[in-house]
Amino acid sequence: MTRASDWPLCALGVLWTLPNTVLGLGAGAAGLAFGATARLDRRELAIVFQRWPWGPGGAMTLGNVILHTADSLDAPCFTYAHRAGHCEEPAVRIGDHERAHVLQYMALGPLFLPLYLLCGGISVRNRFERAADRYARTGRGWWPWG
Repeated sequence: MTRASDWPLCALGVLWTLPNTVLGLGAGAAGLAFGATARLDRRELAIVFQRWPWGPGGAMTLGNVILHTADSLDAPCFTYAHRAGHCEEPAVRIGDHERAHVLQYMALGPLFLPLYLLCGGISVRNRFERAADRYARTGRGWWPWG
């Protein structure tokens, strides 16, 4: 979404997922007291909280907020399929994976979290995670039903 013609649709997506973003902002703000930092990242279409102090590592997206436990979204990470031993895939940029989730949230708004959980939550079987991995590998295909 870098063309000027994409911004009206982008703005609608931001408004549509605002309830999820508010949850993310609350979680991110709680992390500020424990050393997290926040910045607007236009590439990821999100406010990124870096060095977020909770979780097993990696990142989590809530609306237009990415909660990331490390210093940079440029870090490589393995895909869900690779970690589950289903195939040998190259590492992907974690920011690209999380941007796919931002786009999914912007399309589905308040429906995202219930659908994500119905599809299996954090799992290689979850179509949302497979689509995010596909997008991180190829730059295309973030939509989970395609």
